[in-house]
Amino acid sequence: MADKAKFVQELSTRYAPKGEFITLGKAMLDGEVVTEVDVTIPLKTINRHGLIAGATGTGKTKTVQVFAEQLSHAGIPSLVLDIKGDFSGIAEPGTENAIINERYAKTKLPYQPQAFPVELMSISGEKGIKLRATVTEFGPLLLSKILNLNDTQQSIISIVFKYCDDKGLPLIDLDDLKKVLQYVTDNPQGKADLSNNYGSIAPASLGAILRSIVALEQQGAAQFFGEPSFDVEDLLKQRDGKGVVNILRVGNIQNQPQLFSTFMLSLFAEIYMNFPEEGDSGKPKLVLFIDEAHLIFNEASKALLNQIETMVKLIRSKGVGIYFITQIPGDVPENVLSQLGLKIQHALRGFTAKDRKEISKAVENYPITEYYKADQLIQNLGIGEAFITALDEKGIPTPLVHTYLISPESRMDILNDAEVSDLTSRSALVAKYEQTVNKDSAYEMLTSRMEQAVQNAPPTQPTRSVKEEPGVFESVMKSRAGRTFTTMIVREATNAFMGMIGLKKRR
Repeated sequence: MADKAKFVQELSTRYAPKGEFITLGKAMLDGEVVTEVDVTIPLKTINRHGLIAGATGTGKTKTVQVFAEQLSHAGIPSLVLDIKGDFSGIAEPGTENAIINERYAKTKLPYQPQAFPVELMSISGEKGIKLRATVTEFGPLLLSKILNLNDTQQSIISIVFKYCDDKGLPLIDLDDLKKVLQYVTDNPQGKADLSNNYGSIAPASLGAILRSIVALEQQGAAQFFGEPSFDVEDLLKQRDGKGVVNILRVGNIQNQPQLFSTFMLSLFAEIYMNFPEEGDSGKPKLVLFIDEAHLIFNEASKALLNQIETMVKLIRSKGVGIYFITQIPGDVPENVLSQLGLKIQHALRGFTAKDRKEISKAVENYPITEYYKADQLIQNLGIGEAFITALDEKGIPTPLVHTYLISPESRMDILNDAEVSDLTSRSALVAKYEQTVNKDSAYEMLTSRMEQAVQNAPPTQPTRSVKEEPGVFESVMKSRAGRTFTTMIVREATNAFMGMIGLKKRR
């Protein structure tokens, strides 16, 4: 049995921030809830990023829901990537039941069912705010990634982007990009211009790129590229003092992990470029929750992994925290994992030798504790329980604590279709981004230029048919002797071939 008095003294001290904080639950020791110890996270350190991991069915989604609710109470907006489609219920108040009453009786915390301000978003045509980006905003690197291009084709895309930039051709949607590729491939003026100033490009490579674009359009990605592009400042809304929970519903993106991963990197880049430096502001201005994070890392090239690592390091200074949700910590690369200050670890299951290795690796990432046998307890954590270690206000890791998590105050289920329709119909942002804007861009400009060139071209003169004098060989072959000679050659060749295969001409 652990020394409870010592446990309470040590953890109460380390989990007692002086500034603003959020509460995730109560500590546990020897299987019992210790109500004297609140497990709290300082708002000051939430932009140090984090990981929420655990096997399927251990309560990760509800933990994210509690986390987002607590941030909303503090006036901090969040963006949740809802891949499984089970997060929208946060827009409606929860209802009491025996399980919730038992949990709050153990924690001795009040339960106040309530709804939270929500905006639904989509990049694939579902109801909600239509998130779009222009091809230019995506950039050649991310666009090459989503198109599955090789190094040579990626360099061609970079040249095309440079060409459009120099020629003042805006790349808004995929039609613009296709038109430019066709212009520099088929149009004599465009082909010569590109070749003289940027180097020759093999038509086969341009054709391969065009085919990749068409394949991407067939996956439904064409509607993502266009205007109006989404303004990341719209993620920073509050209502009645609560931070808005922005839910990006991407349930049908699992078959398009490249679109998903490159969209996230594009979003990171837009946030980093547009948000001002925050310094040590005391609390974050936005928190991102990325569910099924392995979809990003499994599909990422080395260059993109480096970009993710760099972005995770830099975006903290913009007052933005990023939280990856996945099944095992090993889904996140080591260089990224080392940047994550908060770790919420639900139960892991050791069914196979590989599972047991992952458990050992996970436990090694936690601070050493005298109160728990972490390698054993991690396999026996109940639903709604987790190991937690965070950073205190001085940036020092807090002791590992077995935590009995509080329940969400909002609905622990999804919205039905009528509720989704009602929510989106009342949203000003849905109305703002609903209609596409088709400005003059590369497609219209090049189409007009090519039509003008055809109109300005001088009329072509009909060519007169001039009978040329036959050459010597042609004269001989058309003569009677020539025809006789040709017939003889054909006949003898035929006889020789038939003899080779064992057939003889019947006399």
